[in-house]
Amino acid sequence: MSLLEVRNLSVSFATSTGAFKAVDGIDLSVDAGEVLAIVGESGSGKSVGMLAVMGLLPPTATVTADAMTFEGIDMRGLVGKRRREIVGRDVAMIFQEPNASLNPCFTAGYQIEEVLREHLKLGKRERRAKAIELLQAVGIPEPEERLNSYPHQMSGGQCQRVMIAMALACNPKLLIADEPTTALDVTIQKQILDLLMKLQAEHRMGLIMITHDMGVVAETADRVIVQYKGRKVEEADVLSLFTSPREAYTRALLSALPENAEGDRLPTVSDLVAADAGAAR
Repeated sequence: MSLLEVRNLSVSFATSTGAFKAVDGIDLSVDAGEVLAIVGESGSGKSVGMLAVMGLLPPTATVTADAMTFEGIDMRGLVGKRRREIVGRDVAMIFQEPNASLNPCFTAGYQIEEVLREHLKLGKRERRAKAIELLQAVGIPEPEERLNSYPHQMSGGQCQRVMIAMALACNPKLLIADEPTTALDVTIQKQILDLLMKLQAEHRMGLIMITHDMGVVAETADRVIVQYKGRKVEEADVLSLFTSPREAYTRALLSALPENAEGDRLPTVSDLVAADAGAAR
């Protein structure tokens, strides 16, 4: 049985011109210890689909699915305390833009301890000790001092490490990482990816990596789902995807990598898809 299994997931939002379908009939599954990458350009529905799984979309969103199970538990009807027993504890998420995701009004220590207080019911002294341990695990120096730091007093890389510490606080079985390195410089990106993969292997977590970066996919994933305009257009193991992609859109994504540039300008994904479709006629 898969750790997470989703069948025919769709997400729509009401607009002034009618319903906009951001996710259209997505199927996916991930096993314990597996790294699944969901890749596609901005607006392809990657983040929206995972926010639907987490139950974090606004009431204006309409979410439907034939199945959405975690360890066999149907998540579609879970609300309140029962949902919180799974989401945030067994299933955790690292969000984009750590500086926007952390609360600027509270210290790093308070925000980590809040997770421990909600899900593990630890006492004050135990929460502090665990928070220090978590900051050490994600590579933050002088963790006792950093507990008292506010987000604006830390670098982007440190804030992202705090977000990872919060996500890992309850030893989740499934971690969803939504563009975890987007706002960071190249050196810090490498450090964060290495840290995530190290922790994933140590805890044998299922990991869903949401990204538009094919380099990240090649480095981290076991299996890949490619999304385009809210739909899954291809799914394959990572080696097959890079060596023999089946779909025009996947080939376009790979062709748009910087190392594949010819001349001074990279072709756009739209140009490549159109050219591929024209050649197929």
